[in-house]
Amino acid sequence: MSENLDRQAIAALRRSYGEVGLSEISPNPFDLFQAWFKEAAQNPVIVEANAMVLSTVDGNQPVSRTVLLKDITSSFQLSFFTNYNSRKADHIAKNNHVSLLFPWYPMERQVIVLGTAQKISREASDAYFQSRPWNSQIGAWSSEQSADLSSRDELELRFAEFAKKYPEGSPVPTPPHWGGYEVIPTSIEFWQGRYSRLHDRVRYIASDNATTGWNVKRVNP
Repeated sequence: MSENLDRQAIAALRRSYGEVGLSEISPNPFDLFQAWFKEAAQNPVIVEANAMVLSTVDGNQPVSRTVLLKDITSSFQLSFFTNYNSRKADHIAKNNHVSLLFPWYPMERQVIVLGTAQKISREASDAYFQSRPWNSQIGAWSSEQSADLSSRDELELRFAEFAKKYPEGSPVPTPPHWGGYEVIPTSIEFWQGRYSRLHDRVRYIASDNATTGWNVKRVNP
């Protein structure tokens, strides 16, 4: 039997954050995100800079999981792809308000996006699906995402069946139940760890005014 967690040791965990902060603030969050993302992508400790925690709502219960950012526009619309029969898709169909979190902890940074999710066009989903590796395409056909699975063998068997149906090198059509979502943000917050827990938090709020675009404010850590 494993030992119990040392609760006092957990409470005592401390990390002193750095001196580098957010001094100059761009009026456009895309500029800051683009700079941070490039740094994260070049950081060898961060495995996938485009990994983001997607939170949806199931009734009164928030549910989180990690998905991958696959596109972002200059107007800050973020895209990811999934099975439209999955649990997350069911949540979005009932309540399309979502949260995205980029956890770039090795850089003492995180970005939180609040917004609404909507399906992208079938043409855009097809274009991305065709750019995927063959095994990922077959995986999309094989997995009945979020449905109960009797065993690992059942999943492997379905993969083998679809691999036989669509051999490597042959065209693989996009599954009708698979495609993308884009998240249209209403709020974007950048967090930079600072000394003495005096972290920098800068929040961008979407404006109804097309000229101003974003309202920017600092908030207490």
